[in-house]
Amino acid sequence: MSTRDLQRHDLKPPPPSVDEGYWSSLLKEDDAPEPPADEEFHDLDTHEEDFEDLDGPYGTQGSQRTTSDADWELIGRIHDEDEVIELAVVGYNRGGLLVEWRTLRGFVPASQLMDFPATSNSIVRRNALLDRVGQRLRLRVIELSVEKNRLILSERAAQARPGERANILTNLEPGDVVTGRITNLCDFGAFVDLGGLEGLIHISELSWGRVGHPSHMLNRGQEVDAYVLGVDQGAGRIALSLKRLRPDPWQTVDQRYEMGEIVEGVITNVVDFGAFACIEEGLEGLIHVSELAEGQFLHPRNVVTEGQYVRARILSINGSERRLGLSLRLAN
Repeated sequence: MSTRDLQRHDLKPPPPSVDEGYWSSLLKEDDAPEPPADEEFHDLDTHEEDFEDLDGPYGTQGSQRTTSDADWELIGRIHDEDEVIELAVVGYNRGGLLVEWRTLRGFVPASQLMDFPATSNSIVRRNALLDRVGQRLRLRVIELSVEKNRLILSERAAQARPGERANILTNLEPGDVVTGRITNLCDFGAFVDLGGLEGLIHISELSWGRVGHPSHMLNRGQEVDAYVLGVDQGAGRIALSLKRLRPDPWQTVDQRYEMGEIVEGVITNVVDFGAFACIEEGLEGLIHVSELAEGQFLHPRNVVTEGQYVRARILSINGSERRLGLSLRLAN
């Protein structure tokens, strides 16, 4: 996989503040997926109970298996020195693969595998994981915690040259613009390969408008430019944004529109008290139920439906509170 060059704007927009609350939710969602209680691990020559001694993404707590402190110390040095190790795949669950290194067991999330099928079909995913059992993979450690008995590895990260990932982390700053390739799309966002190191674009940072799922905007393998929101060098995490590369439409809505103006839009959501219409990306207005039509009707859905194109009159504009009042009733 080719390395993506980091790009900087001569005039950077001021980076937004990334507080601990943002990072906490971001990192929680980005954690390797844990199997549900009834999700079995499958392996070649061991039984399910062999996996019940592991925390985190590997199994449940409270078993008899012991790990070596010396092995944790050595794997820590391997992580610090950015070395690539080759490990055998001994099992899988729906979230990824299980590997073994000395007395330790590690987890390789499916999102960190090369050439993994981009599908939510559970049968296709399970078969793809099963095919890897017994293979040996070249991996890099991307996260470890002795306290949590957690060892996370990545086949994607192993494609980078030694020290390349650390160099990216050292040189990146909030406000930079980077170029990368989409590697994975999930409910909460999109992962971007920056050259052996992945950044996450949270779904809330994809667009100023509504996004039902990242796959509605992006494709796996697509090359994108992204704005760097924050860098956690200790954890090797990079928070990215697509929408910050474009102006917030609410900041200039008062200058670009005026009350009484007729606009065209698309109905995006219908609720009990009215309907929302998008008149441009990131700019939605509310059509209150009293402004939908003359006369009586049972529900706003009797007047409009999602995806319908409409003409509406602007009743009110408040950019600071991100509110726009519209009327269908007065549009004609």
